[in-house]
Amino acid sequence: MSGPSLRMQDAHTSIHEAALYEAKELKHLLQRSIEEANQDKALQIADIMIEHWESRTLKHAEAEEEGLYKDMARDHPHMEKLVNQLTRDHDLMRRIVGMMKETLSQEKVDLWFISLIESLIIIDELHNEDEMNQLLANDKRSYLENPERDLKYGS
Repeated sequence: MSGPSLRMQDAHTSIHEAALYEAKELKHLLQRSIEEANQDKALQIADIMIEHWESRTLKHAEAEEEGLYKDMARDHPHMEKLVNQLTRDHDLMRRIVGMMKETLSQEKVDLWFISLIESLIIIDELHNEDEMNQLLANDKRSYLENPERDLKYGS
């Protein structure tokens, strides 16, 4: 079962926006370090950035997959394809973070690393949009049409 904040659009949106804001700020710091040829600082920021994606976005993704997505696919079988697509987004983000870790293990942080981060941000932005506008909006409409169906969804 997923936590209530995953089912509430406003709370869920706040989770996504906070993590993305932090990721973008870290990306800017990393870019500046690379531009200034400060490789030691760039390596430190890159390490923090990987930890950020793993502990914030990917942990959140795991919670979605274990609770929200399973519940949505069960309660709304017509959304199974969307749930699969959203899960694929998570898989792509995991793979890109793995590529970032591999790059960092070679103590190499450069424009390639920045492109990986930008890819993550783009995937995450599109993913969040689909989640809010298709998955959760659909669930909310379903709940509003039949509120006695299941009170666990909240408003």
